[in-house]
Amino acid sequence: MATQAKPDLTSVASDHGARHVAIIMDGNGRWAKKRLLPRVAGHRAGVEAVRRVARAAQDLGLECLTLYAFSSENWKRPASEVADLMGLLRHFIQSDIDEFHANGVRLRVIGNYRALEPSLVDLIEGAMARTAGNSGPIIAIALNYGAQDEMVQAVQALAARAAAGEIAAEAIGAADIDGALYTAGLPPLDLMVRTSGEQRLSNFMLWQAAYAELYFTDTLWPDFGADALAQALDAFRMRDRRFGGL
Repeated sequence: MATQAKPDLTSVASDHGARHVAIIMDGNGRWAKKRLLPRVAGHRAGVEAVRRVARAAQDLGLECLTLYAFSSENWKRPASEVADLMGLLRHFIQSDIDEFHANGVRLRVIGNYRALEPSLVDLIEGAMARTAGNSGPIIAIALNYGAQDEMVQAVQALAARAAAGEIAAEAIGAADIDGALYTAGLPPLDLMVRTSGEQRLSNFMLWQAAYAELYFTDTLWPDFGADALAQALDAFRMRDRRFGGL
């Protein structure tokens, strides 16, 4: 079988203008069902898509790529599927952290990941610490993440500071809320992508997406790759972003 040539992303990388792209990675189960495979096979194929897209994000010059890996609502899935997802996450970090570090990538995990199994928390925090000093792009993994919970926790933290006299309640502004969210320190979100044909945000980065461009594709996540990401960025480049102005 002939080796597939790596797509030429140079022209897209030079002028797409996006700094931060977030992706709702949807369609693993449908991908597996179409092939008469168990759902875990779709999740495994989805991990390969993560690898492709993370590498493409670096080639395209993105400052940050945020991937919705496991929502706070995903705990409703069968325990066996949750265990499979956590096992794949553990394997991904263990097998890919060397490549991330060698390429200067900084790993961030956003969400209430500290509620996970302690050895997995240790693995996540060790990977983040190892790459924290790098100067390359950020790969942020949203894990046990829910945007409504994120905003509730931010409001509670700011309310506690106001009650302690650290800040005046009437002086709290958007920048303070930004700084209290899991995404503090990440570039503003430019583009939100959702795969598999669904057209909703599913409790993902609701505050951050206020002025982000939305891009929906019928491509199932395991089939998503460098070319698909480049197409999304091409579409973003054609958008007229006015932020409420003329």
